[in-house]
Amino acid sequence: MKDSPLKVVGYARVSTENQLENYSIPQQEQRLAAYALAKGWELHKIYIDGGYSGGNMERPGLQELLRIVQNGGIDAVLVYKLDRLSRSQKDTLLLIEDGFLAHGTDFISINENFDTSTPFGRAMIGMLSVFAQLERDQITERFTMGRVGRSKAGYFHGGGSPPTGYRYERGELLVEPYQALQVQEAFRLFLSGCTINSVSRQLSAQFSHSWTPSKVRAILKNDIYTGHVHFKGQGYPGRHQPIIGEDSFQAAAERLAELGKNGARPAFRFKYLLSGLITCGSCGAKYAAGHGYYRCYSRAKTSPKYVADPDCPGPDWPIAQLNCLLLEQLRLFLEQPGVAALLASQPSKQPEAGNLPARLEEISTQQGRLAELFQMGLLPKDVLAQRAQALSVERETLAAQLERQEPAPLLPGQELEAFWQGFYSAEVGIQRAFLAALIQQITIEPEQVVIRWRI
Repeated sequence: MKDSPLKVVGYARVSTENQLENYSIPQQEQRLAAYALAKGWELHKIYIDGGYSGGNMERPGLQELLRIVQNGGIDAVLVYKLDRLSRSQKDTLLLIEDGFLAHGTDFISINENFDTSTPFGRAMIGMLSVFAQLERDQITERFTMGRVGRSKAGYFHGGGSPPTGYRYERGELLVEPYQALQVQEAFRLFLSGCTINSVSRQLSAQFSHSWTPSKVRAILKNDIYTGHVHFKGQGYPGRHQPIIGEDSFQAAAERLAELGKNGARPAFRFKYLLSGLITCGSCGAKYAAGHGYYRCYSRAKTSPKYVADPDCPGPDWPIAQLNCLLLEQLRLFLEQPGVAALLASQPSKQPEAGNLPARLEEISTQQGRLAELFQMGLLPKDVLAQRAQALSVERETLAAQLERQEPAPLLPGQELEAFWQGFYSAEVGIQRAFLAALIQQITIEPEQVVIRWRI
């Protein structure tokens, strides 16, 4: 420590405003002032925290002290007793090393004769480090043991967001009925033969939440829905109510495994709705899709063999914008007289007769759940009306089909609606194949998009 007079600041703390005896604020101030006077130091100021726990680092007096030290010019920080700074070995070491010593300020505790400017004081820093590490390890061990114990007792470990279908209240998972209905529908659709992409599209269309393939896959693989909890890779029986039966979960797991084993993708797979269908009206090259745009190969220059004119002025089109434009033109095309007959040639999406009773029973169950959710205030009225109407129409159609044991014809005016439902639930490759059957060529001109239909 440099020659006196030194510029020092003091710090005093009590856990309660009315704390007396040797730890009272006036007693601490008196001892700090007397010690500084005896040493011949300049006691610049004493920072005080009255009524603050030593385990809390967010103390106004302490934070102000740290700001003053960081500004420089303070030779030492003086306290009456080490636990006045902090009751945590870890926090004490952090304050001394990073808060004081890193800024050229020593730390002195009167009661313990702790002075970082002396060899003994510096040795004490090393001892504090050892005990601070021991404290951290013990806290981690107790925390881990506590979480393992909670998991063994069937409690969800919490953290982050609760799984879809549940809410986390007072340490327990409780079923969120509207979300649980969607989880059950995800399993039903997947086990009925739908792909994961198709499941995500149908759920997004039926409910007011956004579903992605990755979210569907994560739900299908999470056995928390069968009433289990996990911690560090170990599973335990949970206390929460299951949403999915064990049989359904195992069936989904087997289908996922089968898809992973035999579901190798072909060498080339269309990822965009209009891939390979667009021609540049300026140079005659095809358009490629990527990075959010359909772009002429001559301009993109990603494949030299497809470049027709390196200086082609063909415009770029945002993928979503051109897709919407094309689908609107398709809608107008299909609404023309006589074109509706094309819909009859599309594969029917109606269930086979053998599955009708089971599906009718499912519809009745879903209608009952919708009513319960609405009465509980968990389902918006507009969502209830939309979903209930769709289920009602499907029920009437399937009931009639079951009675006749033959495909139920679509009612007048339902052809286009049924077509669009099937179109939007299909894979991109299937959608594109249908467009390729109707469209001979899409030409991007400088000022317009020209569609040449096959019929």
